[in-house]
Amino acid sequence: MTATSTTADRAPNKADHVPNKGHRADLHADLSASLTVFLIALPLSLGIALATGAPLQAGLVAAAVGGIVAGRLGGTPLLVSGPATGLTVVTAELIQHYGWRTTCAITVLAGCCQLGLAALRTARSALMVSPAIVHGMLAGVGVTIALAQLHIVLGGTPQSSAVANVLGLPGQLANLQPAAVGVSALTLVVLLGWPRLPGRIGLALRKVPAALAAVATATAFAALTGLSLPRVDLPSWRSHALPELPEGPVLGIMAAVLTVTLVGSVESLLSAVATDKLIASQRRTGNRPPRADLDRELRGQGAANVLSGLLGGLPIAGGAVRSVANVKSGAVSRRSVMLHGLWVLLAAALLVPVLDLIPLAALAALVMALGVQMVNATHLRTVTRHREIAVYVTTIAAVVLGGVLEGVAIGIAVAVAIALHRLARTRITVEVQDGVHRVWARGQLTFLAVPRLSRVLNQIPPGGRAVVELDGSFMDHAAYETLQDWQHAHLVHGGSLEVTGRSTTRMSGPDRPDRPDRAGHRGGHQCCRPWTPWMNHCDHRPAAEAVIPGAAAAPDAMESVEAAPPPPAPRRRRGAGQLASGISAFQRDTAPHVREELARLAREGQRPSQLFLTCADSRLVTSMITASGPGDLFTVRNVGNLVPLPGAEATDDSVAAAIEYAVDVLKVDSITVCGHSGCGAMQALLNSTPGAPMTPLRRWLRHGLPSLERMASRHHSWARIAGRLPADAVEQLCLTNVVQQLEHLRAHESVARRLAEGTLELHGMYFHVGEAQAYLLSEGEDFFDCRVFDSVGHQAPEHVGQHA
Repeated sequence: MTATSTTADRAPNKADHVPNKGHRADLHADLSASLTVFLIALPLSLGIALATGAPLQAGLVAAAVGGIVAGRLGGTPLLVSGPATGLTVVTAELIQHYGWRTTCAITVLAGCCQLGLAALRTARSALMVSPAIVHGMLAGVGVTIALAQLHIVLGGTPQSSAVANVLGLPGQLANLQPAAVGVSALTLVVLLGWPRLPGRIGLALRKVPAALAAVATATAFAALTGLSLPRVDLPSWRSHALPELPEGPVLGIMAAVLTVTLVGSVESLLSAVATDKLIASQRRTGNRPPRADLDRELRGQGAANVLSGLLGGLPIAGGAVRSVANVKSGAVSRRSVMLHGLWVLLAAALLVPVLDLIPLAALAALVMALGVQMVNATHLRTVTRHREIAVYVTTIAAVVLGGVLEGVAIGIAVAVAIALHRLARTRITVEVQDGVHRVWARGQLTFLAVPRLSRVLNQIPPGGRAVVELDGSFMDHAAYETLQDWQHAHLVHGGSLEVTGRSTTRMSGPDRPDRPDRAGHRGGHQCCRPWTPWMNHCDHRPAAEAVIPGAAAAPDAMESVEAAPPPPAPRRRRGAGQLASGISAFQRDTAPHVREELARLAREGQRPSQLFLTCADSRLVTSMITASGPGDLFTVRNVGNLVPLPGAEATDDSVAAAIEYAVDVLKVDSITVCGHSGCGAMQALLNSTPGAPMTPLRRWLRHGLPSLERMASRHHSWARIAGRLPADAVEQLCLTNVVQQLEHLRAHESVARRLAEGTLELHGMYFHVGEAQAYLLSEGEDFFDCRVFDSVGHQAPEHVGQHA
């Protein structure tokens, strides 16, 4: 079993290499995928060049360089780069303002900036922009592209801006060119209908990309009917324009370089992340290429842009359309991307007479459809669900009316304003129920909410009973001091107080700055972080401080309370009350966010990728330590994370049934056995006394006796954790038990069959509760070691366990 990291920007290790690399089957898959991507990229490259007003060869140069250079140097093996769709409008504006040769120089400078950003390892920072802004920018670009290409579809020429294109539409509709409209309509019909061709013949035809089929059909129709239409005109490569030194205002050139750098980088990195997600959703673990290294990807994009600009090509970025086709065509390595670039290069050199037959109206219809698709309905639903529709719509309008840079800047300003508004909008109410004053604070408690908070708290009479519920994940220092001062005064006057909610990290009891709590902190309990939704289940106070029925009026009286604690409070908060409160919080805060996903799972059924078998210990929160959500894990929990051997005495068939169901019905890709530190079952197993009365627990723990025997055997080496021996016998048994249960798993028929087929993986895991550290077990020939992963998922090389 080999442990691999799950972060997207780590360096690949040996486990990342594609199986059967270099084998003939992989080469055939890459070759087939490269041809598919080439057939899509060729018309798209010409169409994007047409939309920008650049020489048509520039699109072919960008496609070839993007495939060969970015494909070789980039950090996402299956990401296909080419002319940047998101920069279409920007490039068109640059060509109009500065000319084509200066635009090439701007592309070179933008590539140098990308190389600098990659050297500073800032790729992740490019993803901090709100998705609503990015999707709004792409949608705005799509609207602008569609409006411009609509004029070519109707037989005219596009105007200089989106507004001018809208204003010019009535006149263009009055002067339609029937030949151009007919070819464009035929292109769109084939493009949209090709994926829906029925029957076996349709299934065979659908292997040809829809974009190629649409352009080829329109070209053949125009040639056979002899229509007189403007066509692609690829001039001789001898006259191809190369860059020159930028001419124009320095600030304008700098702004242009910055725009191309940021928009191209964000588009590429988002496409890289989307490609990773697509691969993860469609392929099993053993058939995946390495995860994306975003800094390396940015470096590859920078090198490609430098070379593309020097050769007179368009700005380059990773593209989602071509990448999706590459993944779905079965590509297994970066060879498919590089080969596609090679095919584009050969086509540019050898197929010029064929390309010159393509009507410009067909390319315009293809690019117009691409622009319409950039206004994605899924993105619209997502931003609406997250209440960011205002940012999305504003960004679209600003991009269409002003340009990409202006639109992004306005979108960021609107997003910041909305975030500040949400941060400042706090609802604080108070009501009296059965003599108890209940205060609710909904939202984040900042200094802006302090006046309202003070006004509401002062409505509570001194000496009264109060409950304060803080429903927010953040409380700044000003709000904390206000609440703390009021709390102290209220308790001094003989009142009782209970503070609950998600922001009660430091408000769980009377704050005594001169006395540390159990964790050693002064001035409040810091054991639970504010983002921990279950922190109120923890109770780290002494018995006298756990509930405050009524504090005394002086410090010495407080000492007497500790010496003689009052009768214990009712357990309603720890039982039914706590359960009801948790359900209420779920329905109020969490359910609205997960309802759509759970509804999808209800419709489609569960399709977990992993069977996770772990202990029933309440400290093991599987979703937390694996960062998983609904539908990800099929979890089986029992005392001691035991897997009874088939046919063993007193076998519990529920575990075997769960294994069989997960492996044969759910078709999980892997099974993980997870043990943990301080396991009570292992402690009981060590302390078991022969001849003691047989109880249900003792009968169950008999399945753990092989682990005890394995630990005592001289034929099996002991384990190390991050280079050290286990702290005690219990920890050693916990580790040994994980390995033994993995052997028990192999004895189950369904597991053995899937292992023989190579479609199932077994993993061992050990979770140290006190350290909050997960260890993945790696088995050798006659020993196993534990490899520890740091807080960002990178394997720490100095912590590899060794044979004891």
